Amino acid sequence: MEMHQLRYMVAVARTGNFSRAAEQCRVAQPSLSQQIMKLEEELGERLFDRMKRETKLTPAGEVFLRRAVRILEEVDAAKREATDAKALPRGVVTVGVLPTIAPYLLPKILTVFTGKFPSVEIVIQEDTTARLLKQLHAYEIDFALASLPIQDERLEVRALFSEELLLALPPGHPLARKRTVGVGDLENERLIVMQSGHCLGDQVLRFCDRRDLHPRISFRSAQLETIQALVSAGLGISLIPAMAVQSDRAAAPIYRSLQAPRPDRKIVALWPKQRPPGRASGELLKLLTARSAKSRR
Repeated sequence: MEMHQLRYMVAVARTGNFSRAAEQCRVAQPSLSQQIMKLEEELGERLFDRMKRETKLTPAGEVFLRRAVRILEEVDAAKREATDAKALPRGVVTVGVLPTIAPYLLPKILTVFTGKFPSVEIVIQEDTTARLLKQLHAYEIDFALASLPIQDERLEVRALFSEELLLALPPGHPLARKRTVGVGDLENERLIVMQSGHCLGDQVLRFCDRRDLHPRISFRSAQLETIQALVSAGLGISLIPAMAVQSDRAAAPIYRSLQAPRPDRKIVALWPKQRPPGRASGELLKLLTARSAKSRR
């Protein structure tokens, strides 16, 4: 029984498809299929029921999968510990991060990190919260940066910092004359929010529901930069994370705080409890935590 056979078996179980598993493992499908057959011959049991459109685990396959995953986790942990024993971290760190966080938080952090650890390659995966959680459980990313709420007991959650959601107004908007805006002032405004599936859009709408506020949604977008451009063009208002404020641009929106309790979002780091971050990932998390401590002062 070979380690690569276990990895192939787990990949087929998780993807439900030999072709996708071969692509994920970066191996030709006939070679992967042959290795699975050899593994089944050695065990004397079929691990998969092979159908036209999908592949399902047999009862024997389900039992074997649990043990195979455990073995692979132990081997990966041993590799990480061996790598961590070196003087400086090396290798690749893959970070999953929300697109409403990545361009505003990461550049300064990564500038410091690469200066200290030039041998570490950073891969940034930007996606929605739901997809990041799937990637965490598939061990496709080392850790993720997202915002609460996160309902998953299998994950370790480290609080980083909270940031205010600021009201973004078109230049010349009557509410821009106020230093602090009341929630009731927004009732008849057109609201621009993130597309469904993006947690920031859900957070904004939940805030409106809790305040019994029913603004008209005029536009949705997957990009904060687009939302702010629409606000600047006078097409509506929005709630924007403080880190995304465009204070250095001539055509930027006007930003105002809402009256307390002000809307905010809580940024956290996440990773599977059964797969703690390795040395390089841990060093990056230290920098993120240090940045968080400064933001709370």
